[in-house]
Amino acid sequence: MAAALGNDTLPVFRPLRGALLSTGDEVCEPGTALGPGTIYDANRAMLAALLRGLGVVVDDLGICPDRADALANRLETISAGHDLIVTSGGVSTGDEDHVRAAIERLGRLDFWRLAIKPGRPVALGQVRGVPLIGLPGNPVAAALTFAILARPLILRLAGAVVGPPLTFPVQAGFTYRKKAGRREYLRASIERDGGVAIARRFPRDGAGILSSIVQSQGFAVLGEAVTELAPGEMVEFLPFSEVFG
Repeated sequence: MAAALGNDTLPVFRPLRGALLSTGDEVCEPGTALGPGTIYDANRAMLAALLRGLGVVVDDLGICPDRADALANRLETISAGHDLIVTSGGVSTGDEDHVRAAIERLGRLDFWRLAIKPGRPVALGQVRGVPLIGLPGNPVAAALTFAILARPLILRLAGAVVGPPLTFPVQAGFTYRKKAGRREYLRASIERDGGVAIARRFPRDGAGILSSIVQSQGFAVLGEAVTELAPGEMVEFLPFSEVFG
């Protein structure tokens, strides 16, 4: 289009520089030996790929231990020279969850915890004027909150005009019950049955089951007013291709 209009140069936005940090004594680097009660840090690899897919220059800053002062000092240091900070873990209500307190100590907390599942413990704020997105530690919750919260913010910071992702109605191929007042995102895939698109739910629920993202095609989205879904009823389907790419 630029060439068709006779332009040989275009003004562009500078790529965002983002700092990526995991928190937690329980997470270890892949390639190292696991100790008692530890797991490998899959979130940083996933989030780094998602950030780069949005054109962000990623500085991978590793894992910060569960120490309130250490985390606050680390965040203050990395806020200089970055346009964005993304963390995973440390945003829940446990004694060793320090991200929320660090944001409040160094800047401003805009919100913390949303009525969604998975991904309720998610935080958004600023550290020394730099936007910080605090994602949950569970991989599925981190992926979901990145898709619906972090992605539009990052695109907006990069200068893009952001519209809502495209969804389409499909028939539910499963039964489900939930609480009113909470939006839920169920991992699902689409099958064709006589020309009808049917959402088949991934058989297990856990927010730590990363394979449920790998082996699904999108989210079946149940709004706040829904309390029960029966096979054959219509449900909105959000393809991963709309939010992971």
